[in-house]
Amino acid sequence: MPDTASSAASIQPPIVAQHPKELEIHGDRRVDPYYWLREKENPEVIEYLEAENAYTEAQTAHTQDLQQKLYDEMLGRIQETDLSVPYRYGDYYYYSRTEEGKAYGILCRKPGSLEAEEEILLDENVLAEGLEFFSLGDYEVSPNQQLLAYSTDTQGNERYTLVFRNLETGDRFPESIPDVGGACWANDNKTIFYLRLDEANRPYQLWRHGLGSLIHNDELVYEEKDEAFYLDLSTTRSEAYILLSADSKITSEVRFIDANAPDGEFRIIHPREKGVEYGVAHHPGLESDVEGDRFYIVTNDDAINFKLMTAPVGNPSKSQWKEMIPHREDIMLSGVDLFTDHLVIYEREQGLPTIRVQKLSTGDVTKLDFPEPTYSVGGGFMPEFDSKMLRFHYSSMITPSSVFDYDMDSHERELKKEQPVLGGYDRSQYESQRLLAKAPDGTEVPISLVYPKGTELTGDNPLHLTGYGSYGYPYPVSFSTYRLSLLERGVVCAVAHIRGGGELGRKWYEDGKFLHKANTFTDFIACAEFLIAENWTQSEKLTISGGSAGGLLMGAVVNLRPGLFQGAIAQVPFVDVVTTILDPDLPLSVMEWEEWGNPNEPEFYEYMKSYSPYDNVAAQDYPNLLITAGLNDPRVSYWEPAKWAAKLRVTKTDSNRLLLKTNMGAGHGGASGRYERIKEIAFEDAFLLDCLGLS
Repeated sequence: MPDTASSAASIQPPIVAQHPKELEIHGDRRVDPYYWLREKENPEVIEYLEAENAYTEAQTAHTQDLQQKLYDEMLGRIQETDLSVPYRYGDYYYYSRTEEGKAYGILCRKPGSLEAEEEILLDENVLAEGLEFFSLGDYEVSPNQQLLAYSTDTQGNERYTLVFRNLETGDRFPESIPDVGGACWANDNKTIFYLRLDEANRPYQLWRHGLGSLIHNDELVYEEKDEAFYLDLSTTRSEAYILLSADSKITSEVRFIDANAPDGEFRIIHPREKGVEYGVAHHPGLESDVEGDRFYIVTNDDAINFKLMTAPVGNPSKSQWKEMIPHREDIMLSGVDLFTDHLVIYEREQGLPTIRVQKLSTGDVTKLDFPEPTYSVGGGFMPEFDSKMLRFHYSSMITPSSVFDYDMDSHERELKKEQPVLGGYDRSQYESQRLLAKAPDGTEVPISLVYPKGTELTGDNPLHLTGYGSYGYPYPVSFSTYRLSLLERGVVCAVAHIRGGGELGRKWYEDGKFLHKANTFTDFIACAEFLIAENWTQSEKLTISGGSAGGLLMGAVVNLRPGLFQGAIAQVPFVDVVTTILDPDLPLSVMEWEEWGNPNEPEFYEYMKSYSPYDNVAAQDYPNLLITAGLNDPRVSYWEPAKWAAKLRVTKTDSNRLLLKTNMGAGHGGASGRYERIKEIAFEDAFLLDCLGLS
């Protein structure tokens, strides 16, 4: 048999040519030797990426058996032939299902009852046949249930093509609309509103289309000219109005149109006001309600953690807003949902998501309780307005994803389905808890952990820590069948809920952005140091991972404290911060100024440059690194991880592994299809286990 370790050692890592490019702003001069890797059409670029892939394959050849074992384990825990919990919409019950051996879902419905004959609306496996990549975007059934609008992406670049199908005949309509970023039906069942993307993948135009008509006859309804704003399109649960939202990272503006009069004009609720965000829901009013038809508005106007206001539809301007739920310093109002006689209130309290339900006719409020110390919960899809049933999803690090229906009148909850976990999973063999680490400035940072029951704090446990910490996004504390392969090998798994995320309210987010971004990185390091100090693990047995903005986190912390970690995975990492955000033609540019700052301003430029992973690669020892990229990624361009890997390879002083793996046919989310996705996860976990000496 060949000696794979010796063979791998004999293969030299790719060294790509340097073509220095000078970049100067604010009197500061940077030299980027790998700027040219942006030339996607240059054969030398593709050759370099393929050489890195070949090197990665060679360097991980000794883990191929482990990868296969992990893949078999992960696949073996999945009930391949499965069914989602149906929901009712109009006269039909809708659901999706999967079949063993098929990579994609099948979307179905049954008329009248669940005992009726099944109608297949869309088989994604048929649509994906022969394609390297496939992703279903919008999937919108018309109000009369006879038509289907759906969009597909076959490149991974998130530029979807919108098409239409007659559900009674199965026939496709002739038109096909490219570069779409969202769509919804009007109530006449023939008018479609859709969003078009600009070159930077920003939804910037709203168009009105008549079903069956020529696309060049479509009407441009609205164009967003401010490059910091992107458009979003939705229909209220009441189906009375279509909403067009223009949002930047810190400002909102919402327009609405009567869904029964789609040829009319969109009216504005409140003109954009810098720093004021708001979202809108609608209620036609109870019979006893003198105020009648009104909007419910969640806003941060003079309310950092948001408050709930109402306004009459006839005059929804800000001067007419009335407070319904006041601002609270200790509770974040995340959003609301409306039914005929119920207001559902989603909040975050002490870092955990909560749900309250108010009966509109009586004012009575009920708070749902959840039993575990750390968990995720959120609303499920139930489109009907005239309902007393709330569907929600619950999960924790030891409880599989569960779908509940909650009767908002009787307060009874029914478990409709718990995610099947095959192979004898026993949740009693695992424990989960929430810890608090102390950041350098004294701030307490939550950590969620799951570990095999009986784990002793000897300081000798392998531990994998992950995090995100950007865009106010609360990192979900949810169940993963894939994680079980680590837990079964004794690995403690942890999530650091660092500033820049939204776990502890809006201030938690704001304290980790702009000129406070360094808190995100030092919080993560503090969590790692705390876990070591409390004898959960040691540096030699600590691995970390993060993706996208979480990949930026990985790049920053391995620059700051490389010796703290044994290994790191940076998935599609946003690491060339300054150069990317200075380029207005890229997706991570103008829209991102309100998240990271505008580097055209000297103060932000210097601050961003101080933590940008690519700009701060140093001649020092780094941990083992696996970096991933997607050639068609529209969010973090492939050249960011490629440039970072190239610079690390010629600068770092250690002999640890540095691997770059680029998916040559996918984008930001990696491979499409569940089997290819499992292969990617198995590959990454094999890398981690190899770093930990558990291969």
